[in-house]
Amino acid sequence: DLPQRITAILGSEFGQHAVIAERQIGALHLYGIAALPAYSRSTRDEQYFFVNGRFVRDKVLMHAVRQAYQDILHHQRHPAFVLFLDMPPEQVDVNVHPAKSEVRFRESQGIHQFVFHALQDALSTTMAEAQSGTTPEAAVTAANGIRQQTSSYTSTQQNIPFTAAQPQAAYKLWEESAVVREQEAAAPQQDAHPLGFALGQLSGIYILAQNQQGLIVVDMHAAHERIVYERLKNAFDAQQMPTQPLLIPVTFAAEALDIATAEEEQEALKQLGFDIAPISTNTLAVRAMPAMLKQSHAETAAREVLHELRDFGASRALTERRNELLATLACHSAVRANQQLSIPEMNAILREMEQTERADQCNHGRPTWFQVTLAELDAMFMRGK
Repeated sequence: DLPQRITAILGSEFGQHAVIAERQIGALHLYGIAALPAYSRSTRDEQYFFVNGRFVRDKVLMHAVRQAYQDILHHQRHPAFVLFLDMPPEQVDVNVHPAKSEVRFRESQGIHQFVFHALQDALSTTMAEAQSGTTPEAAVTAANGIRQQTSSYTSTQQNIPFTAAQPQAAYKLWEESAVVREQEAAAPQQDAHPLGFALGQLSGIYILAQNQQGLIVVDMHAAHERIVYERLKNAFDAQQMPTQPLLIPVTFAAEALDIATAEEEQEALKQLGFDIAPISTNTLAVRAMPAMLKQSHAETAAREVLHELRDFGASRALTERRNELLATLACHSAVRANQQLSIPEMNAILREMEQTERADQCNHGRPTWFQVTLAELDAMFMRGK
């Protein structure tokens, strides 16, 4: 089939790190496979787009692809893909260039959005959805077992709310019993969750977990940053940003421009979940903020939002710079290096990752986790030789 033929040409590594992209609306049909950000390239040598069977290089199509990868691909890296677009011949002009390598679409904006959404949906598949076996790894190769496992039973692991900021002492007795239950239940239920269950922390930076394949290493800040970022995007797009009033407002000294911005952009601040108001000629008070953010970072978050509104205006900040603004807020709210987490809190991050779109990469395009299989560990220790 098509994925196998593409993999035979571009290599098994490409096939193991790719997803199937397919969408059809009326006479428009996009299909093919696109590599995940982990397989990004330093050049554009593995980018192939075909329109009605003809290889083309088109600015509209390439811009749509770049937009789909915009917040999951590391800087200066290029995606790899092989995509086919079938459409009515009368809607595309193939005589733009003598070599027939360029085309002009009659409805270029509609084609752009069609390609963008099709590819974005394919790349945003969560790990839980990937377990259904519809990912290209299932069609191309069985080597990457993490994303194609299925479960024949229901796990008893609960979705523990992430409460890293709460005192751990109050949970000491409960955590001890929870760890025992997890250890007893983990062995027969390992494949219920692709990221497995937490074992502990390493250097205050990484979460070590065990799944059926072996060892999982998670960058806890990068992973939690992506989780918070996706939550903020979903809440903002739905215009349902949950707001938390502060019992004691957070006050801070501010420049005259920031005070003027806070007074003029009340509607924009409200959309972002903030209630910021001046209480003197040089002081601002944060009275409410998004519930997803930590109160301890209220001043930092408020300053970032005000500077964004001041420098770009509410219209640009809430539209074309939306992702940059929400990513900055998520970064400030994510767990920090050397922050000690309990086993239930680490498991909560793993469960959230499995349910979060694009959880394989942080907001800057870096990977959030790696798998070290038992076979790889055996090879390191020369077991069986």
